[in-house]
Amino acid sequence: MSGADENGTDSRGIAALKNGIAVLRAFSVEEPLLGVSEIAAKIGLHKSTVSRILSTLEAEDLVERDEASKRFRLGLGIIGMAGPLLADLDVRRVAYPYLGDLSRRVGETVALMVWDGSEAVCVEQVPSRRQVKHTTPLGTRYNDAASSSVQVFLAHFDAVAVRRLLTAGAIELSGVSEATLEAYAGRLRDVVERGYAINYGETSLEEVGVAAPVVDHRGDAVAAVLVSAPRFRVSREQATVIAEAARDCAREIGKRLGGQSD
Repeated sequence: MSGADENGTDSRGIAALKNGIAVLRAFSVEEPLLGVSEIAAKIGLHKSTVSRILSTLEAEDLVERDEASKRFRLGLGIIGMAGPLLADLDVRRVAYPYLGDLSRRVGETVALMVWDGSEAVCVEQVPSRRQVKHTTPLGTRYNDAASSSVQVFLAHFDAVAVRRLLTAGAIELSGVSEATLEAYAGRLRDVVERGYAINYGETSLEEVGVAAPVVDHRGDAVAAVLVSAPRFRVSREQATVIAEAARDCAREIGKRLGGQSD
């Protein structure tokens, strides 16, 4: 008996979800503004049902009411839901030519990183043309707090969320204590101020990594431009110059994604 009740509840929930989707799909480029009666006629639901669905969608900012006509249009909440997906789809295509230009300019391997819960993941790479080089193969993951790409993403996170990741061990930080947490928080503030992060042999004695955030129209770091190079041919001063070039590259990619110009 309880199974039947659960199945019935599930069926009603699925039907309600489908009706909500149908209401959202009723809007189009040709008909961006619709009234309750128009939506009901388009999707074959009773006006009272459509009205209830619209009230729920309006509360979640998925639709909004036009004050002049009292009809409805899609709300900005739709952009918020689609934004991360659109960024993931667009950023590789948009970034690739800029990554190639940067690699040619600095002579080192350049990669594009995205965040996946507690790791920076490589989704694109342009390897250095030099015989001796460091590479970042697709799918490479970093979760060390000293990694330049990890620093870049964490610098755009809420401080409480960063502390939680560090204390839980999701992000590797050597000797977690109040002192090291405070020092790392200060390091992230410096990353925000400079617009880039540097890992000078901290995670690998033989490698230097610099990274800069790709910031979209919401101000979110949707990706990071990472340059990795053998440490023997990059001084600390050169690392700063490369980091500044990575920052400029990341800003150009961000502008193409709708981010603000300086």
